[in-house]
Amino acid sequence: MDKTASLALLRTHIHDEHLVRHCRATGAIMKSAARHLREDDAAWERIGILHDIDFEQIHGDSKNPGGSSRFGILTNPSYMQQHGAVGKEILLLHGIDPDEAEIIRRHNHLLFNGSYTRPVEIVLQAADSISGLITACALVKGGHLSDVSVKTITRKAKEKSFAAGCDRDRIALIAPVIPLPEFYGIALSGMMEIRGELELS
Repeated sequence: MDKTASLALLRTHIHDEHLVRHCRATGAIMKSAARHLREDDAAWERIGILHDIDFEQIHGDSKNPGGSSRFGILTNPSYMQQHGAVGKEILLLHGIDPDEAEIIRRHNHLLFNGSYTRPVEIVLQAADSISGLITACALVKGGHLSDVSVKTITRKAKEKSFAAGCDRDRIALIAPVIPLPEFYGIALSGMMEIRGELELS
């Protein structure tokens, strides 16, 4: 399944444009990181795009009275007990590789935190959160992603009140795989490649 097909599948389950853009951004970061690590960039991008495919479906569940912020970040994560598992079921029905579907099931850090050892899982954790932080950095610059630098991201990451829903601990998991300042650049570069799709100039 290529990027176009992945996005089409995502849109059959996700209708909130903010969340679609979050998934696009996460996919772009995954792709950029995969290239850096000499991994399968198409597979990693697909995982990033589809990682939240079940979000709107589980949103209506009584176990999940929470929601999402404008950056697609969970606001009531203590209730996310089905997130990922439902996504895996959807993806298997659509013929997604079982290993990729399992990676998406396990990305729910509220259930699997501390068990990530594979680079793809670690990068997904970091990409999921850094995408929101970088988007927030762009928005405070008038929506101009091109005005965001690694220095900007580094400074804003230290401000706990800025984009507070972006989990800095999840971003920090990347350190054994890619040094944090380098990852900021890789993530920013990935998002820059699709800034038009993200509606960030």
